[in-house]
Amino acid sequence: MEQGLECRGWWQRLEFVAAVASLAVASVLLWRLKSGDTSRRKLSAKVVDARLEVPTGDEPRVDAIIVGAGVAGAALAYTLGKDGRRVLVLERDLNEPDRIVGELLQPGGYLKLVSLGLADCVDGIDAQKVFGYALFKDGRSAKVGYPLEGFSDDVAGRSFHNGRFIQKLREKAASLATVTLKQATVLGLIEENGTVTGVRFKGPDGSQIQVHAPLTFVCDGCFSNLRRNLCDPQVEVPSCFVGLVLEDCVLPHTSHGHVVLADPSPILFYPISSTEVRCLVDFPGQKVPTIANGDMAKYLLTHVAPQLPAQLKQPFINAVEKGNIRSMPNKSMPAHPRPTPGALLMGDAFNMRHPLTGGGMTVALSDILVLQEMLKPLHDFQDPSALCDYLQAFYTRRKPVASTINTLAGALYRVFCASPDEAMKEMRQACFDYLSLGGVFSSGPVALLSGLNPRPLSLVTHFFAVALYGVGRLMLPFPSIKSMWISARLIQGASMIIFPIIKAEGVLQMFFPRMVPTYHRSPPKE
Repeated sequence: MEQGLECRGWWQRLEFVAAVASLAVASVLLWRLKSGDTSRRKLSAKVVDARLEVPTGDEPRVDAIIVGAGVAGAALAYTLGKDGRRVLVLERDLNEPDRIVGELLQPGGYLKLVSLGLADCVDGIDAQKVFGYALFKDGRSAKVGYPLEGFSDDVAGRSFHNGRFIQKLREKAASLATVTLKQATVLGLIEENGTVTGVRFKGPDGSQIQVHAPLTFVCDGCFSNLRRNLCDPQVEVPSCFVGLVLEDCVLPHTSHGHVVLADPSPILFYPISSTEVRCLVDFPGQKVPTIANGDMAKYLLTHVAPQLPAQLKQPFINAVEKGNIRSMPNKSMPAHPRPTPGALLMGDAFNMRHPLTGGGMTVALSDILVLQEMLKPLHDFQDPSALCDYLQAFYTRRKPVASTINTLAGALYRVFCASPDEAMKEMRQACFDYLSLGGVFSSGPVALLSGLNPRPLSLVTHFFAVALYGVGRLMLPFPSIKSMWISARLIQGASMIIFPIIKAEGVLQMFFPRMVPTYHRSPPKE
């Protein structure tokens, strides 16, 4: 009873504080309205400028600056703001983005969204629940579902328009009094004696401003122009996606993503609203047929359409003939941070993988959860050197989840691509047949792909189980010299696919993170 009264007392105090704050905000808004400034964006900019101009003694104007308000930046802003940090978010363009990727959030990513308090950001945007995948190869199909037993009914993948999702995240972040969202172009980082102390940016009116904070997060996406200051980027472009939107298309398996193992590489289909299906055609390499002169449409109609399941052919042809064909490069970049006091990379500016498995947002949200847990004990971020030493553990603690999803994305893309090599043809067929077996043979790999069970050892086990399954197919009923030779090359090919990816991710950090010295570092003392 005493606990209940005490809780009620706390709630009454909170309600009183909230009422006073609401009156203050209402007074400010009324004053602004009387002065004729009704633009939400202009109001936000003026508030930021006031914060930058009014000195506050020795206290920093903001606790953290976030460059970029995409999925990673907006989610991070909300997370820090919710924990009481004063955050300034700088985004080049606050209009709704229009992208052809970042439209599928895996169930593991959705669970991270729930943990961050952002689950309602998939509401009200016509997001579609996704429960697994359907694979198509040479006229055969196999359906594999996410292993969702034991989870609530709401847990599933979500597919949506990327821009709608990002706008919801931005609105959620901006709803906090501790977060200020400003449209501005960041020109560069401010460094003093090797420590990042803030950023230089240009506002919509062309004015250049400097703002300082003890910690700056660079979340400006896959085309980041700031990452070179904070890491050793090794960006690869293994392929390009060509995107189309199919309208009023009924997928063969509702509420599932569809993967067609075509020649030369996979084709993806998944719903992005109740009336639209996204199609992504993968092109290996960095060159694609020209869209403007019609070469792309011709290629899609003559080479891609004949390889599609019958139910998808006509909607695909209609989408091609309608036009609005778009392309973008698929980038891959291992995380090779250069620890820098005062700054941290996040999201696609930090780490990318092939988007075939839709794991990018899951990795970003997982990273934010790890970072939130590490930053919670800190009262402030005033010792950049000590904070930098401490946050080196972040790069290790994120590895088991991030490296599993990264490795699977790279390896699966290599396996799913057509190849003239007989051994790789067998590996591709073995992968399709292995997943078709059902049970643990499908639930295990899909649990990895979905982020529900991102364990590096499980990944390696299933990957080589697929290779051994392929060897078994070749050796039965009776082995021959040719089948033994192809089997040996299959094992060799599988090793050459996965081991370089694991090496790039870091063997020790991936499989034995607790053995890395920085893992056990304590937060800086107050």
